[in-house]
Amino acid sequence: MARWTNTVTTHQELALLFGSVAPASLTKEVSFVHPCYRALIEASPFFVLATSGPGGLDASPRGDAPGFVVVEDEKTLLIADRRGNNRIDSLHNIVADPRVALLFLVPGKGETLRVNGRADIVLDAALLERFAVDGKRPRCVLAVTVETVFFQCARAVLRSRLWDAAPNAGLPSAGQMLAALSADSFDGAAYDRDLPGRQNETLY
Repeated sequence: MARWTNTVTTHQELALLFGSVAPASLTKEVSFVHPCYRALIEASPFFVLATSGPGGLDASPRGDAPGFVVVEDEKTLLIADRRGNNRIDSLHNIVADPRVALLFLVPGKGETLRVNGRADIVLDAALLERFAVDGKRPRCVLAVTVETVFFQCARAVLRSRLWDAAPNAGLPSAGQMLAALSADSFDGAAYDRDLPGRQNETLY
């Protein structure tokens, strides 16, 4: 039994509900990395990578110093896959379905940048070496073939006041969440104590 009784189920209903697309929303979408968009990518220290596969959807945060996503040319982005938790949900999805979506954020800027395309998981030694940090190479590099690029207006960032300083006191720590999710069988205090050092030692 459906939970909601009044829902939109057709494209025609959506068209009636929202009306026509504004001209600017169509103008801003291109099939390559325009120089304006390149500037945003190269200034961004953070993006979210969305993928889809047989196991479902995944949205994974990716971040490093600005410029960590290399605009190889107007149709290609290169991204080192840095160390993480080894779940590699995104990579499993890409093996099954190469379609990807990237959402770039630039601290202090309202507009975000969206890139849709297809990704390859590349193991070429020369490319891995190119992305080495302190002699540590990534295990692979994502090569994204760009299909569409456009900026998203600032309304969501403005409404959320995303870039305003906000205290996070009272929010659970990583260790506290692990302890709660494991019915206290996980030593959350020890996890929190060791986490800063472990993170610093395994960034690359």
